[in-house]
Amino acid sequence: MSKAIVRVVLSGALLLGAGCAQVPLADPHQDADAKRFAGPDQDNGALYVYRAGLMGFVRPLHVSVSGGVSADLAPDTYLRLEGLPGSIDLACQIGDKRGGRQIDIVAGQTRYVEVSMTVGAWAPGCEVEEVPADRGQAAVRAARRVNSQGQ
Repeated sequence: MSKAIVRVVLSGALLLGAGCAQVPLADPHQDADAKRFAGPDQDNGALYVYRAGLMGFVRPLHVSVSGGVSADLAPDTYLRLEGLPGSIDLACQIGDKRGGRQIDIVAGQTRYVEVSMTVGAWAPGCEVEEVPADRGQAAVRAARRVNSQGQ
């Protein structure tokens, strides 16, 4: 491979990296702790919300949970929440497009939810999907934890 081609490839990679969505990441110890997948306290439930893949890598998806907790998720990032059981409304937003669903949190259990960007006719949208534990844990292991607001 010639030096000119290598320079072009490296320049393109640097441009792609510079355009990636920037979100506030949690401390590496918090990330490692969450990836142990320890169960929640006996009276609480836990929820992992993650975004996988590269679609829409330049724009973060805003995620909010009823009760005031919110975070921006870049590709391959996640957040972990723990709290009292019950139904919560989980919403995602990109631009003026919104998606969401209600998630039932059960005491002593952990749920996993993927938020993803969708392709729209005029603008991107987002959707929320609950996933099995094995799929959610695999995605979280490959991701980085973000800081949430309001927790």
